[in-house]
Amino acid sequence: MFPISDDNPRAHLPIATFVIIGMNVAVWVLVQGLGSPRALAESMCHYALVPGELLGYVSPGTQIQVGANLLCRFDGDANPFSLVTSMFMHGGWFHIVGNMWFLWVFGDNVEDEMGPVRFALFYVCCGLAAAAAQIVTDPDSLVPMVGASGAIGGVMGAYALLFPRVRVNLLIFLGFFVTTVAVPAIFMLGYWFLLQLLQGIPALDSEEGGVAFWAHVGGFVAGVVLVWVFRKPGHGGPRGPRVRRPRVRSPSRGRSGERWF
Repeated sequence: MFPISDDNPRAHLPIATFVIIGMNVAVWVLVQGLGSPRALAESMCHYALVPGELLGYVSPGTQIQVGANLLCRFDGDANPFSLVTSMFMHGGWFHIVGNMWFLWVFGDNVEDEMGPVRFALFYVCCGLAAAAAQIVTDPDSLVPMVGASGAIGGVMGAYALLFPRVRVNLLIFLGFFVTTVAVPAIFMLGYWFLLQLLQGIPALDSEEGGVAFWAHVGGFVAGVVLVWVFRKPGHGGPRGPRVRRPRVRSPSRGRSGERWF
């Protein structure tokens, strides 16, 4: 199932969400060459997070394959900046399009509750927590880790807590049959989180590349916890969907006195 929209009108222009999406797209175009093999491989070498390298488990001169006939050689120096740079890179078109769409669907309303600056800090913190979760589960891994999924998982965790009853419109694929259905956000996001857990457990014994399930889990849990830290002061508990009411003109003030009620 794939979310296509939510029934939750935003209150403000989601500036931080726009900027984060723009940064991811810019990196994909300017650094990763729209996914061209060589540019993609070089970006993996320079900016991806490799747990074994970060923690000093990799011997200088160690090489890994990052593409067809393309190798990445480690020099033995840890790159702590990769904790941040990796969350703005992606491994392919489906990866970046899927991530940015999820951020677009769920990010604007969470940003409404935090404001753009708080939301941007929240996003980065969730991304760091996601990276930490993946590192803990496989600390000596030499598999390069990239993607915004962990940080976006944090946004989804916050959304589930803030707007559990909001209807999310899903695209459902049943073989050749495609339909749409609206479900509460807590159902869709809870189901997504459960899938990450169930798929992450067998991945603990795997040394192959693939989806960083524990980064998704770590990001989601961080979002559930950190939403209370970054939410604007004075906001209460979970909220229902916002409702835009019709514009009513004040008869005594004319057109210039239009207000929202």
